[in-house]
Amino acid sequence: MKGPLYFISIALMLCLNSCSKDKDTDHTSCDYQVIVSSDDYNNTSSDQIAISTLEINDNCLKISLSASGCDGNTWIVHLIASEEILYSDPPQRNIKVYFQNNEICTAVIGKEFTFDITELQVSDNKVYLNIINSGDQILYEY
Repeated sequence: MKGPLYFISIALMLCLNSCSKDKDTDHTSCDYQVIVSSDDYNNTSSDQIAISTLEINDNCLKISLSASGCDGNTWIVHLIASEEILYSDPPQRNIKVYFQNNEICTAVIGKEFTFDITELQVSDNKVYLNIINSGDQILYEY
């Protein structure tokens, strides 16, 4: 039979593991990572997409979009950025949202996707993110 000290030590270990995460290295609040690759950017289609809302919370870009489908569970979404920085005041980065939808249903589904955009930071403390295939732009300040 295990004593109360055993259970206290297990509870303490669990708390320390879950409570001591370093905020700078914890990127789990975003669903996906941005892909920074000029090759991928240039080889990705620029099909127009309809973005409902864009929002930045900390280092996560939240993109809300809607499309026809059954439930959206098979949708594939990537955020792809060019490596090129457009020098203006503030600087700008061009990005595309790659969206693949093979669902054949007539319902209109809305979903949110969050992307860790830390890799899009430049030497200044802010950058405009130009979403080329939607015509949207958002200011990312860090």
